[in-house]
Amino acid sequence: MERCLDLLLTRRSVRKFEGREVSDELLRKVLDAARYAPSARNSQPWEFVIVKDRKLIEELGKVHRYASPLLNAPLAVVVLCDPEASPTSYLVDCANATIYLMLAAHALGLGSVWIQSLRDVERVLEIVGAPANRVPVAIVAMGYPAERPTPPRRKELSELVHLNKYGTRWEA
Repeated sequence: MERCLDLLLTRRSVRKFEGREVSDELLRKVLDAARYAPSARNSQPWEFVIVKDRKLIEELGKVHRYASPLLNAPLAVVVLCDPEASPTSYLVDCANATIYLMLAAHALGLGSVWIQSLRDVERVLEIVGAPANRVPVAIVAMGYPAERPTPPRRKELSELVHLNKYGTRWEA
């Protein structure tokens, strides 16, 4: 179990990638793990678009200024959500699938970074040719890491945890 905790605590947002290709076999393992993410009523409202075409990756990397890590990634995975399949929780459901995808990538030696895509929904859908009734919750840049980012500062538990009611700090 400590290894599982270590996996969670060592995942980092990787923005620089080696040029080498990620095999379809490895990518299949990552995506297979992602489909086991929890969702409300087990609705599984997600779909994944693997993007390996350099031209499309470059277009995705220019949807907004924070999407630039895509420009040096060998691949991207667009996480699409179907709001009709899970009307009240599709964003959370697909966020779960995204983090499962990223944790599986980390477990298999890949790096990744979440690119927020909700401000550019129409453009992302256009680039990947997805229907207008889907919502691209995330674009994940992925590949072999060319950097080992240091952990960012995290708030202390005493700043985050309340006991029974908000405002009563949990002291453990």
